[in-house]
Amino acid sequence: MPSEPLLSIDSKRGQWVLATTILGSGMVFLDGTIANVAANRIGTDFSASFASLQWVLNGYALALASLILLGGSLGDRFGRRRVYLIGMVWFAGASVLCAVAPNVEILIAARVLQGIGGALLTPGSLALIQASFAPSETGRAVGIWSGMSGVTTAAGPLLGGYLVQHVSWRWAFGINVPLAVVAVVLGLRFVPESRSAEAEGPLDVTGTVLIALGLGGLTYGTTLAGDIGWGATALGATAGSLVVLALFVVVEGRRDFPLLPPRLFRNRTFTGANLMTFTTYGSLGAVFFLLVLNLQVAGGYGPLAAGLSLLPATVLLLALSPRTGAFATRVGPRLPMITGPVIAAGGIALTTRLDAHHHNYLIDVLPGITVFGLGMALLVAPLTSTVMGSVPMDEVGLASGVNNAVARSASLLAVAVLPPLAGITGDKYRIASVMSSGYRVAVWICVVILLLGAVVVAFTVSGGPREVSDSSNGAKEDDDVPPDRRSDPAADPRLGG
Repeated sequence: MPSEPLLSIDSKRGQWVLATTILGSGMVFLDGTIANVAANRIGTDFSASFASLQWVLNGYALALASLILLGGSLGDRFGRRRVYLIGMVWFAGASVLCAVAPNVEILIAARVLQGIGGALLTPGSLALIQASFAPSETGRAVGIWSGMSGVTTAAGPLLGGYLVQHVSWRWAFGINVPLAVVAVVLGLRFVPESRSAEAEGPLDVTGTVLIALGLGGLTYGTTLAGDIGWGATALGATAGSLVVLALFVVVEGRRDFPLLPPRLFRNRTFTGANLMTFTTYGSLGAVFFLLVLNLQVAGGYGPLAAGLSLLPATVLLLALSPRTGAFATRVGPRLPMITGPVIAAGGIALTTRLDAHHHNYLIDVLPGITVFGLGMALLVAPLTSTVMGSVPMDEVGLASGVNNAVARSASLLAVAVLPPLAGITGDKYRIASVMSSGYRVAVWICVVILLLGAVVVAFTVSGGPREVSDSSNGAKEDDDVPPDRRSDPAADPRLGG
């Protein structure tokens, strides 16, 4: 608990605390969309292979997915404000390295460093809100944070596209520095320090190392296979990573204070919702990366136009998620979590017409993006609230961290695995016909993955309004926690990252 009085949103200090947390988390989300838009220019400037472009995205995502749970634990133990501000300075410094990188190898290394900073920032922003504001103000504060974080996500393609097209892709990373300076000054001046009174036991360093090695090896092996084929190195790295991930599961089951408590997954609803998260954000990460690239390579779009092409989906998500969240509260989460991915799958299927000859935005892109946005708007709020509602209140923060890590890992693995399966390898992505053909294959794979996610929900998530409103003391197997005990899920800013 903080040593100072809890804050109100209407107070000047409370507003500055909100501004600080929004600035920090907004930088993390902003860089996800900016990197997608900048990928083609980076490839051209550095004569980089497609595997290198994958690592520009995946180096960041790998560090973020591997360390985000550890970042939350560090804040609980050593001070949330302290760890948050360290992450801010770290992220800004890594952004400078990205901006001045002389080659793609240095850029990838700097992106990994950015991901480490992001792993300290992302859990810290919401934890500071929960710790700084009075309980009666927390839901409203989280709602404002979610909405503004969604705005930064929507601004990413616009700002990133403009900087890449009219200035330089380097400034797409350099823009983080002045934002970080402002956030650090505000944090030191206004944000109260807090720690968790319940944090106990040693940090799970072993689990952190194992999950990082497992995800890293799997990403390296599949990316290498897409670049040069399934040789001994690619097969060895992939097989070795699967062994390490299996060892991670065994080790976590035997630790007293695990990084990822296996008991959470004994809850069928929690497991099903996280499997849906994996399929949804895996498909989302792969499609958005490849769509923006395909628009530039095959469609002849500039970076700004390519980035803005995705904006309708984000706008629909921000506008409709509060309503779909309320709808899910009335009818239960199961129906929207089944129909949402089906609609989203239909939307991305509509974009498969896109190639060098069919790239009219109003005909070949906008309909699919709009339908996809409608599907995601129907899905995201119920998905987030179901994850939160499937655990006791004192484990909501842990559940959120696990779900965020699942989303990041899904995007990471999808960007590594799907392009090689679709035939997008080496320098072939610069050939319009190859890029378009590979994009279509990848999209159809994502359609199948989204539909499988809907099937998983049908068998795992219970769904009437009675279950959603059940006011039990804690979430037992397959039970939900009432909405007033959850944070506002109206906008899920992971869509940017």
